[in-house]
Amino acid sequence: MIPLKNIRRAISKACSEPQYALRNLYKRIRGITSYYWYEGKSYWPETISLFLTYKCNLRCKMCGQWGDNGLFKTFSKSKLEKMLSIEVISDLINEIKKFTPTVTLFGGEPTLHPQIVEIIRRLKQSGLRVNIITNGSTLKKYGSEFISAGLDEIILSLDGPREIHNKIRGIPGLYGKVEEGINYINRIKDKNNAEKPLLNINHTIFEENYEFLEEFLEGITQFNPESITFHHLLFLKKTTVNQFLDDFHDKYNTIPADWRGFAREKLPDIKPGRLISEIKKIKSKNYDFNIGVYPNFTDKEIRRWYNNFDFESDSYSNRCLSLWMTAYIFPDGKVKPYQSMNYPMGNIYENDFATIWNNKKYKDYRKYIKQNKSFPICSKGCTEFFRY
Repeated sequence: MIPLKNIRRAISKACSEPQYALRNLYKRIRGITSYYWYEGKSYWPETISLFLTYKCNLRCKMCGQWGDNGLFKTFSKSKLEKMLSIEVISDLINEIKKFTPTVTLFGGEPTLHPQIVEIIRRLKQSGLRVNIITNGSTLKKYGSEFISAGLDEIILSLDGPREIHNKIRGIPGLYGKVEEGINYINRIKDKNNAEKPLLNINHTIFEENYEFLEEFLEGITQFNPESITFHHLLFLKKTTVNQFLDDFHDKYNTIPADWRGFAREKLPDIKPGRLISEIKKIKSKNYDFNIGVYPNFTDKEIRRWYNNFDFESDSYSNRCLSLWMTAYIFPDGKVKPYQSMNYPMGNIYENDFATIWNNKKYKDYRKYIKQNKSFPICSKGCTEFFRY
């Protein structure tokens, strides 16, 4: 239901938002019950991620979308122009509000959708909890409107101290823009005595930043975040990805090419011993915000993660529950079980979500995953593999 390794993280979240935590616990129990007993049919998802746009204004080195090996750079202009329409989102809201999933706004960079504020407003007016995952470059532009619209949580990507973050993200002065936006939002919250949106920061461990975790934390104390989560880098062996794509195509007649964005010829130049030392150092200190590392591996697992392409966890269950818990809806309306799996179960421009969520294709795919537990690319290419 919740991996034991993640209990502390879950308790921390529950303390800050108890009502949300209880609601999600109920859904988590229903989801795990579905996994074991419903033969591919599932209870409603606890989270729906709306992939509002493929576009992004950054080119972050490690990003599987727009980074050094990013797949989106190969997309046609017409595909990149696609965005979920406000009309289809409104129809979706009317349907899903009865089972109250958390809605995560994602991309690309979701704030590039021209109706981002109206989307948040309509979601909140229907009683739904709304997160946004953003690079923070437009927080100053939208901050006050996010607060007035009722946004619950900003999940902000920051990848190091000022100059390291700017280098990884490829934009000089970006950290300063993010800093300005966060401070602006905090001033408005203080003025209005508002608790939301909560600020949770994600930091992806990468070759250029893993030796500076403590320095990074010292720099973000001014932002008053609720939490900071350090994410282990996702990477896959190129031959493993290619073999998986061939096998998946043979079985399902489609190629989930998104995985190529995580393919590498060589292991990342990250010294596990130094990283472990940095992690121990930051965990030994007291901060006014919660600190987590995700997945929450043992030292032994961290060494194996960065010293090998192949990996199987000793402390997680090594099976996927994501198909019972989450759904991704993409700019063209396609509903997919994962962000990086190009195997659509249906399209909300053609059918309602309820029809898609438990159609024959979805149920057959869930049964296959339950039987086989995972694909070769899952344990090093998808953090959702360790979430449930």
